[in-house]
Amino acid sequence: MSLTDRDKATVRTFWAKVAGNTEAVGTNALSRMLTVYPQTKTYFAHWKDLGPGSINVRKHGKTVVDGIGAAVMKIDDLQKGLLSLSELHAFQLRVDPTNFKILNHCILVVLAITFPAEFTPEAHVAVDKFLAAVALALSDKYR
Repeated sequence: MSLTDRDKATVRTFWAKVAGNTEAVGTNALSRMLTVYPQTKTYFAHWKDLGPGSINVRKHGKTVVDGIGAAVMKIDDLQKGLLSLSELHAFQLRVDPTNFKILNHCILVVLAITFPAEFTPEAHVAVDKFLAAVALALSDKYR
């Protein structure tokens, strides 16, 4: 699924609204992932507290959502723009790429809850396609 120019414009417009709430969105999405999909906790075993809203969850959640914001700026060439993150997750962190899809789902749920008026069906499909493209770019070095 490729992103059309209209999808890209929709993602840019919608993500501008997210930009002021990256910590809240990231915290809620990561907390949701760790609760609903407990198998994902294995990647964070070095954290003392994996509970919803813990300091590590807040920090990493913000990092993830800020990273997605950076990807929005690189939307025209995600493979190149996310190369270093792909290498990090593949070679150093060894994250199973299935987890990118799991986190994407949690992010979509949080966006729908946090921005009910702005998360229109058009925004939903564009952001979903964008997050799928991000997951694909992050998975590039696994091949």
